[in-house]
Amino acid sequence: MEYFQRNLTVRTRVIPSGQELPDLLESLPEGVSPDTDPVCWLRNGSGLVGWGEAARIEAHGGERFVEADERWRGLVAEMDVDDEVGLPGTGPVAFTSIAFADEPGSSVLIVPEVVVGQRAGVRWITTIGGGEREVRGAPPAAAPGTVRYSDGDFPATRYGEAVAEAVRRMRNSESLDKVVLAHDLLATTSEPLRGRYLLDNLARRYPDCWTFAVDGLVGATPELLLRRAGDEVNSRVLAGTAWPRDGRPQHQLVTELIDSAKNQGEHTHAVRSLARELEPFCKELEVPSTPEVLRLRNVLHLASDVSGRLDPALVENGEAGLLRLTRAVHPTAAVGGTPTTRAIELIDELEEMDRGRYSGPVGWQDAEGNGEFGIALRCARITDEGSGSRARLFAGCGVVAESDPDTEVAEAEAKMLPVREALEGVR
Repeated sequence: MEYFQRNLTVRTRVIPSGQELPDLLESLPEGVSPDTDPVCWLRNGSGLVGWGEAARIEAHGGERFVEADERWRGLVAEMDVDDEVGLPGTGPVAFTSIAFADEPGSSVLIVPEVVVGQRAGVRWITTIGGGEREVRGAPPAAAPGTVRYSDGDFPATRYGEAVAEAVRRMRNSESLDKVVLAHDLLATTSEPLRGRYLLDNLARRYPDCWTFAVDGLVGATPELLLRRAGDEVNSRVLAGTAWPRDGRPQHQLVTELIDSAKNQGEHTHAVRSLARELEPFCKELEVPSTPEVLRLRNVLHLASDVSGRLDPALVENGEAGLLRLTRAVHPTAAVGGTPTTRAIELIDELEEMDRGRYSGPVGWQDAEGNGEFGIALRCARITDEGSGSRARLFAGCGVVAESDPDTEVAEAEAKMLPVREALEGVR
């Protein structure tokens, strides 16, 4: 349900450095009402957290990016903004989660009543509406009790069969280089599961990932889809994965990942697809010739950091705002496949579920078109169920002609481990 508070007066103030301040996540109030359901974008202790809803915008279908952008800019034009900080993420901010697919394409932008941010040693608070707000530490988030797992709409067994079918088609010379297939898993908790509990656990285990929460979708993604700050744009592309197994030491896994033709090919498809779609917006674009290895607790990825400088004319006329740029590059080969149109057709045919906002863009944007969007990976969609909650977990893998279905199922299981451990409170 959409709504907008009237008289949206936005006020951003520096929080004096002399104050003893809690960590950003500790600033979030603990509660069960929608007024305290958190929104979050956090990495290595810096970023944005917020609560309350001053405005909510919903968009649907194939034009969801343009619709959301136009309505966000229209809402910003009506705001009375007093921003004494002037950094990206100050003033009005919309936490955004966009659906992966065009249909039904249900996407959401949430403008919190309160945002606390931190960047480059500066801490600030943004409020909408009257009254001063204090930043104080909240008690630890309550554990959700017993966690039980069950099959989702598309369980691992049928997922493996879908991978096998995709491999068969690619080996039979079908016009497809790569397709990304995903499946889901349901977790039911005996007590209410609150977003801050997952956020606390994920941020502690994966500080180098972008920990996020928007409208019940909570996770920690290693993949930065796009960051825009003025005329600068950046992306971190991940494709190609290895994970601990068979007692292999990490240095051996790194070597195998770098030497794997299958993983290198998958990574090349992902980098080229992003660069191809981003290039028309840029005066300059730098694409690494070889990937690096990103080491996380549960997996290793091939990673490439792409950077560019936007065309000033497109920045000036609003055609290079973050949502417009994201529309151009989504879905990348890292979450869809190559070529994109054929890959999406095969996903629609073989995946027996609606991804919803999983693997779609997630993050934040400000009034100037700046912000950061990751890809909603390593995440769960939380809903209340009876006296407890239900979390729907997702994981996917890039499938190429050389893929082995059993290996892809094992990789997807490794990618679900971060959220499972966070749910279970594993230390």
